[in-house]
Amino acid sequence: MSVSISHFSIPFSESSIASSISLFPGSANSFRLSKGSRLVLHGGAGSFCWRFRGLKLRILKRLNRRQNVPANELKGIRNQDKAQSENPSSKDEQYSEAASTISLSNGSAEEHTGTTSQPNRSTLPPVRTSSSNLNVDDNHGRPSLCIAVIGATGELAKKKIFPALFALYYSGFLPENVGIFGYSRKDLTDEELRSLIASTLTCRIDHQRDCGDKMDAFLSRTYYLNGGYDNKEGMSKLNSRMEQIEGGYRANRIFYLSVPHEALQDVASSLADNAQTKKGWNRIIVEKPFGFDAVSSQLFTKSLLSKYEEKQIYRIDHLLGRNLIENLTVLRFSNLVFEPLWSRTYIRNVQVILSEDLSMPRGRYFDGYGVIRDIVHSHMLQTIALLAMEPPISLDGEDIRNEKVKVLRSIRELEPSDVILGQYKATSQDKVDVSLSSRTPTFFAAALYIDNARWDGVPFMIKAGVGLIKHRLEIRIQFNSVPGNLYRERIGHNTDLATNELILRDVPDEAILVKINNKIPGLGLHLDASELNLLYKDKYNAEVPDSYEHLLLDVIDGDNHLFLRSDELAAAWNIITPVLQWIDQNNMAPELYELGGRGPVGSYYLWAKHGVRWADD
Repeated sequence: MSVSISHFSIPFSESSIASSISLFPGSANSFRLSKGSRLVLHGGAGSFCWRFRGLKLRILKRLNRRQNVPANELKGIRNQDKAQSENPSSKDEQYSEAASTISLSNGSAEEHTGTTSQPNRSTLPPVRTSSSNLNVDDNHGRPSLCIAVIGATGELAKKKIFPALFALYYSGFLPENVGIFGYSRKDLTDEELRSLIASTLTCRIDHQRDCGDKMDAFLSRTYYLNGGYDNKEGMSKLNSRMEQIEGGYRANRIFYLSVPHEALQDVASSLADNAQTKKGWNRIIVEKPFGFDAVSSQLFTKSLLSKYEEKQIYRIDHLLGRNLIENLTVLRFSNLVFEPLWSRTYIRNVQVILSEDLSMPRGRYFDGYGVIRDIVHSHMLQTIALLAMEPPISLDGEDIRNEKVKVLRSIRELEPSDVILGQYKATSQDKVDVSLSSRTPTFFAAALYIDNARWDGVPFMIKAGVGLIKHRLEIRIQFNSVPGNLYRERIGHNTDLATNELILRDVPDEAILVKINNKIPGLGLHLDASELNLLYKDKYNAEVPDSYEHLLLDVIDGDNHLFLRSDELAAAWNIITPVLQWIDQNNMAPELYELGGRGPVGSYYLWAKHGVRWADD
């Protein structure tokens, strides 16, 4: 038996189609068995193709169970369905094109552009294992995905964005026919842009084979456009250039807005009106800072949502692309040893620490924004939200973001006595910004409380600072003392030293540490606080991808759980706005600390006030 409509022909068993047709309400009107055991489908093209997606996914699931079709191939089909919902206006156009031929046999599945007759199976290309390539049609060498970097000549684009895109391309996570577009106001040619970014592209140690050939291929697919100073005209020119490269075929587009924050709103608005494709989905990436305060952030969000749907917007914070952050949910929800202990019943306090030494350069906007808007507002609060959220109903990005925003809304309003601000003392001899306003904090410490049943009374201590003694990024979870501990006399007076602790460290030397009490070998009974150590560099012989690679791949795959949704953004501003008002009203001034030191002395007193043992530097 086979199914045929226009140019679709799929052979499979009668039992398979019988169970699959039941997926569709009113399917009797579209499916009819004809002579010769041939199933004829009729009805409107749009209606049929929409239903046929579900049939295709059902068939692939059956093949996956029987013959082990790769799971990420199923993810590609789901992403294709999700992409339709992001650009519903393109559905009818895609259906009317009728340019897909799908053939399923012997447990394989291919999707490509073809003619009305069934092609010779031996000529079909093999299915790639990279997730981003599973949901695109063959465009006869034309790009099926186009990525435009707005602000292509800036430092962020040269040092981070283009190298991350090349790393994804080399590793097979971008289509071979991808189109990369650089857009800025400088007068450059395609070749000049390629020369500009070529020196920043490198192959990781574990990906050295054919590095030069891959680099040449990537650069040959990189194009440049001088947008000038009129954003509307520039975006229209960008759209024309992208359509020229796409050749009229269906292609999805990603726009990375790496532009100064004061130009962001006009660029985003002009892009929405003049550069979005109507033949695929469109996604935009917005860099922090996400506004200067709650009011400016709300106005910008309102402007974005008037032009884009929420699911098209990806607010990126590169610190959230660290492996430590992604591992939080894995540790919690895939290990029985942790999740039952994850509450006020067993956890005494939580510390989230991000300290940067003198080797870490700051963004040009740091003066005026400071550490609160730059680090605390997104990275620190998002880390706490992922750490403290209730189990989501699934790993879908929206389900995770629903739980995160509940945590942010449950955080108690800060009191001035629970906040410590600091600013490093620097001279012109130091290699740091010495022109900071006297009110710009370079250090922030606070005690947060989450007013819900799981975390009532547990202090979440956060510390973020620059110009400190060492670079460190870690989360420390200290557990309660053992009630009626039989060995308390052996522990000594400082029972804190015997507290069990889970340490998730990203810098230096990514590791997971569990601190336990242990008997020292030998005669007598002497206890020692020891660490069970999973050091990543010893366990895994692989180079850790840059956080921009991770987050860009998430955007391509439509995974938005590490990107701030509008309601999360507003909830985060509600938490830090009182502190910003205290600073503006001169009710709170930063405490000076030595550059390269341990930070303000007041932070040690804050930890002691809430009964938390300070993590040793």
